[in-house]
Amino acid sequence: MSAFRTLDDAGSLAGQRVLVRVDLNVPMDGGRVTDATRIERIVPTIRAIADKGGRVVLLAHFGRPKGKRDPKDSLLPVVGPLSKALGREVAFAEDCIGAPARAATAALKDGDVLLLENTRYHPGEEKNDPDFARALAENGDLYVNDAFSAAHRAHASTEGIARLLPAYAGRGMQAELEALTKGLEAPKHPVIALVGGAKVSTKIDLLQNLVAKVDMLVIGGGMANTFLHAQGKDVGKSLCEKDLADTALRIIEAAKAANCRIILPTDAVTAKEFKANPITETLSVDAVPADAMILDAGPDSVKLVNAAIDEAATLVWNGPLGAFELTPFDAATVAAARHAAERTKAGKLVSVAGGGDTVAALNHAGVADDFTYVSTAGGAFLEWLEGKELPGVEALRAKG
Repeated sequence: MSAFRTLDDAGSLAGQRVLVRVDLNVPMDGGRVTDATRIERIVPTIRAIADKGGRVVLLAHFGRPKGKRDPKDSLLPVVGPLSKALGREVAFAEDCIGAPARAATAALKDGDVLLLENTRYHPGEEKNDPDFARALAENGDLYVNDAFSAAHRAHASTEGIARLLPAYAGRGMQAELEALTKGLEAPKHPVIALVGGAKVSTKIDLLQNLVAKVDMLVIGGGMANTFLHAQGKDVGKSLCEKDLADTALRIIEAAKAANCRIILPTDAVTAKEFKANPITETLSVDAVPADAMILDAGPDSVKLVNAAIDEAATLVWNGPLGAFELTPFDAATVAAARHAAERTKAGKLVSVAGGGDTVAALNHAGVADDFTYVSTAGGAFLEWLEGKELPGVEALRAKG
């Protein structure tokens, strides 16, 4: 982590106003938080600052108000759940800049916590407007980014402000960067990447980056059908981007040139209806009927994947192996996830996973807590895997 400044580099925090960018874009129903995972993840950073006498001023966005004040996108309903998670009262200011923010910040005592209203109520946030960034910076003496999930956005509260104040990674951001470094930047080899999901088109950059960095690449989900089609196999009525066959072949050739072994399904669980618990048939991928759909990898394919995981020292996982939301098409994803979890618990594998569907699949398999690290960052996690620079991360990079 020497490449990035962290809270450990910040020195004394007592009496300091610490602007902390967090992710509070939590799911809501009727003004009630329905999943507090993101709230729980920022607690260590807030406590680390408050317990050292820092005055915590939280910056966050919520929803997509597009620069206009909209009551349904207020952060006020988050105050209660956040106070409960922290075990201490959280104050609230009705704006993130100007007189309301100044007054609320001035009232803080050492160890207090304040949440400012939605940064996206101002058009300057998403435009990374320098004047808006300066207005935010007026309320802090130093800046901490603990929102990796928003780090791929060059916004005022994620990138602009980090250029104006001494800037550091929070505990959550630090954990994410350390996990991703172990997973892809400086991993222990052999490295296996498991990439699934519906479409190749959304993960072309990811696949092209991975074949140059990993030793084995498992391709699953609907996107595997495109690769099977490119190799001349009939995938019936399966989801398949036939216009990307040439792209798939180029990725296969790039993998050969980089000495990366691509692992595709050899058998498949098929059905003629896309619904839960239909009549299914498990077949070789060379024998899929014209009126059937491939909806999951078959047992022989799972054995191949698990054997490859056994060879690996590091696993990076993004996307399910089948239509895991519908039974029985969750079988391959669950089996591989549980096998990876067992290897991780045995100390034989560093396993890093991320992406919305991936997190849901690992939770479904009951093993999310058994992986080395599971990122909830979505787009930022994907862009990191694609090899792209993330503005909010680059702004925290140590100088010199």
